[in-house]
Amino acid sequence: MEISLKYGCNPNQAHARVVSHDASPLTLVNGAPSYINVLDALRGWQLVRDLRAAVRKPAAASFKHVSPAGAAVAGPLSDDFRRAHFYNLDDDLSPVAAAYAKARSSDRVASFGDFVAVSEPVDITLASLLKLEVSDGIIAPDYDDDALAVLKTKKGGKYVILQMDPLYEPPAVESRTEFGLTLEQDHNDLLPDPSMFANVATQNKTIPDDVIETMLVATITLKHTQSNSVAIGYQGQAVGIGAGQQSRIACTRLCCEKTERFLLKQHPKALNLKFHDGMKRSDMVNLMDMFVRYDELWGDEANHLKDMIEGGRGVEAITPDERKAWLMGFDGLVCSSDAFFPFRDNIDRVARSGVKYVVQAGGSARDEEVIAAADEHGIAMAMSGVRLFLH
Repeated sequence: MEISLKYGCNPNQAHARVVSHDASPLTLVNGAPSYINVLDALRGWQLVRDLRAAVRKPAAASFKHVSPAGAAVAGPLSDDFRRAHFYNLDDDLSPVAAAYAKARSSDRVASFGDFVAVSEPVDITLASLLKLEVSDGIIAPDYDDDALAVLKTKKGGKYVILQMDPLYEPPAVESRTEFGLTLEQDHNDLLPDPSMFANVATQNKTIPDDVIETMLVATITLKHTQSNSVAIGYQGQAVGIGAGQQSRIACTRLCCEKTERFLLKQHPKALNLKFHDGMKRSDMVNLMDMFVRYDELWGDEANHLKDMIEGGRGVEAITPDERKAWLMGFDGLVCSSDAFFPFRDNIDRVARSGVKYVVQAGGSARDEEVIAAADEHGIAMAMSGVRLFLH
């Protein structure tokens, strides 16, 4: 099997293709994928495949540049969630469509132009959601006929649609070529399960069942995220992902900032914003993101935000005290790390975002210091003993 690609990572890398010497599990249904599209598709598929197997719920991921911008399993969407992320209150979404709505909304700015992966066949409710979004393509195990008809109209008929055999199992040993040399390693077939969270090292040892599910979602998301990586999860969704940073505290700060923006979009002041008639969905998404980080704006940027919202210069920002109170009001926020936390600064930072549950590998020379920090904040922290690096 061979699929010709538009080009490699960059347009000057003209020779690009997908090759399988055996029967291929991957089928091109529509469009002309790029090299990066295929990488995102294959990485995204592995993530939703693992989520489906571990949590036993339909799963979805929104991928950009070979890391997830968001990932989630199916669950109910509150009216405030729908309003914050510009979904119709009366839309009856299937479980797989709801999973994608959650995944896309983890970081709607980062998900602009995403590659979608879902664990279930695509139905008309998911296709109708995707019709409204700026997206490059999708990979799924199958497509309903009416859903496929809708997707084939996206991007002037060029929307990339890939189908993956859900029964396919990769070889036990995988290889990659780098600078003319081939590296080999065992395929990472470890599937996180609740037993990974049994060793709770802190004084607070209570981790509810719904939090265990979110721990699984956050931890499996990290397995398929470029390292170093740290994620915060909430209600079966990875709401903040800090990926590919050289220091762990940078990952932690990044995932906390994303999480806070996600949570603040459901603050009453955010939900009461009124946008000018006829404004594009993508512009409203960007303005909402600007509003919840208003304290970072200054000068022309702040004035632009005010001019784009009805009420203009009378827009009332969320105050620092209101921000803190709002973030502390969310129960069930989970932080997961793909390796150990080497310093307590990571724990201090996630606590400031309202995190009450942590899972990390453990094994640092400063484990006792990190555990003491968790105890100070009343955090329940599990030591998984498992590292999940990906490069």
